[in-house]
Amino acid sequence: MTTREATPLLTRTADLGVARRPADWLLQWGIGAVQWPWLLKSLYGGRKRDKAALLARLGLPADALPSLGSWKADVGMLNRIVDWIERLRPRTMVELGAGASTLVAARALSHAGGGALVSFDQHPDFVEMTRHWVAEHGHAVDMRCAPLVSSTGDWRDLWYDLSSIPDQIDLLLIDGPPWTIHPMTRGHADRLFDRIAPGGVVLLDDAARPGERIVARRWRQRWPEFEWHFEPGIKGCLIGVRQS
Repeated sequence: MTTREATPLLTRTADLGVARRPADWLLQWGIGAVQWPWLLKSLYGGRKRDKAALLARLGLPADALPSLGSWKADVGMLNRIVDWIERLRPRTMVELGAGASTLVAARALSHAGGGALVSFDQHPDFVEMTRHWVAEHGHAVDMRCAPLVSSTGDWRDLWYDLSSIPDQIDLLLIDGPPWTIHPMTRGHADRLFDRIAPGGVVLLDDAARPGERIVARRWRQRWPEFEWHFEPGIKGCLIGVRQS
């Protein structure tokens, strides 16, 4: 959920589809008070020279990523996405949380010989803006609006209302929903893991935050089919490679 410009610090609630209770806001601010050091890192997009090197790597103009930071994937994470696309050459990539990573992934897939990118985000206007942003640089992405709805299961609160998900996924990028929905909301993404092909990869951004660390611990226990490891960085990344 990021546009080419700076994004707001707090979650937009007007198009969530459900009303947020006072308890939800108390939890949000309570968790924020605990994990503020990690949240500050989440606002940092990386050094200008590193962004310039990434753009040169992808053959994108200098103004293609005008505003990193402010919850966007940082330069280190964007480079990691490119690394895995070059390594895997995925036929199908699914992204949860659209924005700067969508443009970078679309460009990297094009350089790697093609591959379909399906990107989900909860905000209709962000979906349209991102679609046009990517198109300005000559790429077409299957952009879909997936509203946040109340979810069942042992992961709390809201999750994307996903539809027409590819049967087989080679690369799954999880960069949404934002922590302000719930600190462990990204745990819901494991319902897509059965679709990951052997040799396929899961990338979880912001993996250094406390909520994502809990998510990672549960995933390691529940999904031994994957080889999991944590890579440090500005915000950290959890990587899972499916072995069987």
